[in-house]
Amino acid sequence: MADILYKDESYKIIGSCMKVHAELGAGFLESVYQEALEKQFIKDNVPYKREQKLRIQFDSELLDKYFKSDFVCYDKIIMELKSTPMIYKKDEEQLVNYLKATNIKLGILVCFGSKSLTYKRIVH
Repeated sequence: MADILYKDESYKIIGSCMKVHAELGAGFLESVYQEALEKQFIKDNVPYKREQKLRIQFDSELLDKYFKSDFVCYDKIIMELKSTPMIYKKDEEQLVNYLKATNIKLGILVCFGSKSLTYKRIVH
């Protein structure tokens, strides 16, 4: 059986997300979940950077263009939050592109918009 990439860190991140979802439930804007999750990360001692600008690499060079991730946790996991009722293919593709462009190996897509918290780990 293969080792799970950043297992302990992922477990802690998802636990924080579950606490936020348990308290707020579905129906809020993404920005509400982002702010609440930041507060929960602080309580849970999850190191993070919020809305970090990540530069895009092309042909071994950094472009002037960048994207803002919702969070980068532990300096090695990109997190994207959604408030939609489900995880959509376009959201997965967006996160895959972020991973490719930054050479970060793990992304976690978290969807707060349904009755139960939904998330997907994407390894590049």
